[in-house]
Amino acid sequence: MEFGKVTDTELKQIDFTLPPDPPGTKEVLKKGKGKTKFYIGCAKWGRKDWVGKLYPVGTKEKDFLEHYAGLFNCIEFNATFYKSPTADQVLKWKEKVPKNFVFCPKFPQTITHLKRLKNVSKELDDYLAAITEFGKNLGPIFLLPNPQMAPKSMENITEFMEDFPKDIDLFLELRHADWYKDEHGFNQELFDFLRKKKRGTIITDAAGRRDCVHMHLSTPECFIRFVGNSLHETDYERIDDWVKRIKKWMKEGLETCYFFMHQHEELHSPELIKYFIEQLNMSAGTEIPVPKMQYERELFKQ
Repeated sequence: MEFGKVTDTELKQIDFTLPPDPPGTKEVLKKGKGKTKFYIGCAKWGRKDWVGKLYPVGTKEKDFLEHYAGLFNCIEFNATFYKSPTADQVLKWKEKVPKNFVFCPKFPQTITHLKRLKNVSKELDDYLAAITEFGKNLGPIFLLPNPQMAPKSMENITEFMEDFPKDIDLFLELRHADWYKDEHGFNQELFDFLRKKKRGTIITDAAGRRDCVHMHLSTPECFIRFVGNSLHETDYERIDDWVKRIKKWMKEGLETCYFFMHQHEELHSPELIKYFIEQLNMSAGTEIPVPKMQYERELFKQ
């Protein structure tokens, strides 16, 4: 993931402190029921360089998803951004995962980036016809409008979300900097709309875009995309801060936490997601299964 990438020199100069919760987030969490459910995973499963590390030596590509789903309970499914899947493809993926596993697919770029959410009824119908085949394995869909879409495109975004099926969870990620220039760090008009319509916000924590770490929750759920820097020491410090914040939100009513690990070099995602789960279990009393690296499995056998 290239978004928010900085040089090593710049990395040392960044203040990674998480902003305080805005008033709107506190109000939303007060109405939450708590008993937080966790969905934690990576952005992809098809990494050949995870063989011998996360997957057993000799694992074939066709079996990557099955092994991945034995370690994590969700996937941030970015592949659907590049090409809308067919119903047959979705059913084949569904066959490889357990009942409690969820896919969180991204909207295809044809809908979001090329057509910018306008006149997309045919593309949207085809996309929904396919992904709804996931059935109970379908998690929230995340909407990333074209990064050039600023607040002047508010109507495009809200109209699209208004027309979207109410029975499918939808979370919104924004990249244009102008969305984050309000007093509390997020466009108030859009936040009010999302809160009213019970649509979620996505927080993207990347080194080079601290404005996207906005801490606004429009529903009692969080959807966090964490972008690390190849296991730099600051990655672990940032994870520690997120554990503290999520623990706080749990006490305040957080119902669901989606946390997805990215790295600019995805080779390193398993180590950091493992660290996140371990720290969360230790600090917040959760009992989330910790994925074992292959070298740990070998030591266990001995």
